[in-house]
Amino acid sequence: MAKPGDGTRQMTCDYEIRISGRLGDSFRLAFEDLSITFRPGETVMRGRGLDQAALYGILERIQALGFELIEVRRVPA
Repeated sequence: MAKPGDGTRQMTCDYEIRISGRLGDSFRLAFEDLSITFRPGETVMRGRGLDQAALYGILERIQALGFELIEVRRVPA
């Protein structure tokens, strides 16, 4: 795994992020780089090939928009 500042490429992974409730159309633009599906009572977003910086950026958007984060997990590609 790459260490910060060592000049090597960062590892990327696929992630599934679940939030409470249904993400409305106006908020979907904030997450247009993710695939979005709906389950009863929650929204599931999946990102492919994300590095740590991208993942933390998504989590910051979720927090800034006031959504309740249920789960974040790394999933097989």
